[in-house]
Amino acid sequence: MSAEADETIAFRMVLNPGQAEAYRQRHDDIWPELTEALIAAGVIDYRIWLDPQSHHLFAVLRRRVDHSLDRLPETEVMQRWWAMMADIMQTHPDNVPVQVELTPVFHLAAGGRAGG
Repeated sequence: MSAEADETIAFRMVLNPGQAEAYRQRHDDIWPELTEALIAAGVIDYRIWLDPQSHHLFAVLRRRVDHSLDRLPETEVMQRWWAMMADIMQTHPDNVPVQVELTPVFHLAAGGRAGG
């Protein structure tokens, strides 16, 4: 695999106030079938941080360039997960979390590879 065989994206979501512990606990208890579906769809690394002042969740996801994440919403496990999370975060009527794509503005990497 070449060094360009993956890509990183970032997005923001919004947690309802007072739900940080519930969000953390649900992710600590993530279902094995959801983990398997994410990895099978091309997720290499997925991290989420919380800004406790704004309740914004900041997600960084590294995925294979040949990923199939666009098909995950069609899966039963993803729909179940979103339904379970809908009471603690901002979602659309179909329970899909409201996500705002973030634009990269800076990147520093060891070995001289950097960019925006």
